[in-house]
Amino acid sequence: MSAPTHKPRDFWSRRRAGVEAEEQALEARAVQAEAAKLEERPDEEILAELNLPEPEALDSPDAVRDFLKAELPQRLKTRALRRLWRLNPVLANLDGLVDYGEDFTDAAMVIEKMQTVYQVGKGMATAFLEDEADEDTEEAPAEEIEDVEDEAPMILAAEPAPLPDPDPEPTAMPQRRMRFAFDTA
Repeated sequence: MSAPTHKPRDFWSRRRAGVEAEEQALEARAVQAEAAKLEERPDEEILAELNLPEPEALDSPDAVRDFLKAELPQRLKTRALRRLWRLNPVLANLDGLVDYGEDFTDAAMVIEKMQTVYQVGKGMATAFLEDEADEDTEEAPAEEIEDVEDEAPMILAAEPAPLPDPDPEPTAMPQRRMRFAFDTA
């Protein structure tokens, strides 16, 4: 058997590690307490104490960088980042070519009671043809036709071209064969 590659920790190593962990926990609590105090104070007071301008008054990306290095609550840093987006022309002027710049979710495009003519196994053309045939069989009452004629002259269009057959008969394709000729000269 081989000996273990690490030494077992003795009492003093464990004690030093425990003391370091306690110190780190105390520092973390102190930072959290300071952040909580900053969150409670108004923005104007914090900025006056640190001699910083309002985030909206920043005039260059370097000023924004310096502003973000200060110990500030997240709400002030967010305001500074919004200002940065307006200052930097690359970020401020979108060219419309952003792939994900618009909302393409279904929730944005939902129409109440939307229906489709697609039917599983039949497709869209057959359902559309049935609806069109039903419309052709119904005729408008004579009174409605006279009202339309009084308002504007009707323009009669030619019959629409029939839709192609959705299930055409399969036709046999001519078989092609490749022929090779080799010169044996």
